[in-house]
Amino acid sequence: TEVQKMKVLYEGKTKTVFEAEEGNVLLRFKDDVTGEAGIIDPGANSIIGKMEGKGNASLRLSKHFFELLKKEGIPSHYIDADTDENTMLVKKAVTFGDGLEFICRRKAAGSFVRRYGRYIKEGTPLDYLVEVTLKDDERGDPLVNEDSLRQLGLMTAEEVEYAASLTKKVTKLVEKELERFGLELIDIKFEFGRVDGKIVVIDEISGDNMRVKKDGKGIDQKELCEIVCG
Repeated sequence: TEVQKMKVLYEGKTKTVFEAEEGNVLLRFKDDVTGEAGIIDPGANSIIGKMEGKGNASLRLSKHFFELLKKEGIPSHYIDADTDENTMLVKKAVTFGDGLEFICRRKAAGSFVRRYGRYIKEGTPLDYLVEVTLKDDERGDPLVNEDSLRQLGLMTAEEVEYAASLTKKVTKLVEKELERFGLELIDIKFEFGRVDGKIVVIDEISGDNMRVKKDGKGIDQKELCEIVCG
C-alpha cells in the first residue's frame, strides 16, 4: 500500500505516525493493548498483547468523535479517516513539551483511587475534575499543576485555563453522545497541540483514552465501537 512507502516519524504504543503530503501526518492504528499484570487498562504504559480488530475500533471511534467535534465547531487536528487502511489523516500539531494529557474525571477510578484512596472510594462521583499529567512513561506520567507547567515553560496560565475548559467542554460532548447508547463515561483523557498557533484537540478519542461502563460493567474498545459505530 501507499502507506508502506511513507516515512515513519514515530512508533507509539497504539499507533504508527507517518509523514504525509502537504505537511500533514498519517496515523495508523495498531491492535496492541496496554495494561498492567495482564489486565487491560487504557491508562497503563505497558503493552500486554494484541486484540484483533482493536486498531480498527479505535480508528472508527476516533472518526465518530472527531466528526462530532467538527459539527460542534470544536477545533481539532482531524482531516479524514480510512477505515479499510486503519489510518487517520491529521494536521501536524506542535505539542507542549513531549506532550501533556488532560484528564477529566466523572467518577473516581484507576490512578485517582490509588493516589487518594484514603479520602475517596472507587466510583465516587466527581464534578468534571481536571488533572494534567506529563507524557513520560519512564516516570509513570507524573501529575503536574498549573504553577509547574508555567515555570517549566510548557504552557502559560491562559493556555492551561483554555485547555482545561476545552477538556470539560469535549468531555460533556462525549458523555452526552455515550448516554444516547446507555453508556456511562467514568473518565477520559485528551491531548492538545498547536495547529497554526491555535490550541486544538489532537491524538485520538477512543476506548484507548476513556473508561466506559454499560450496566455498571467496564467495556472494551471493540464492544464500545460496536455500540457507538454500529
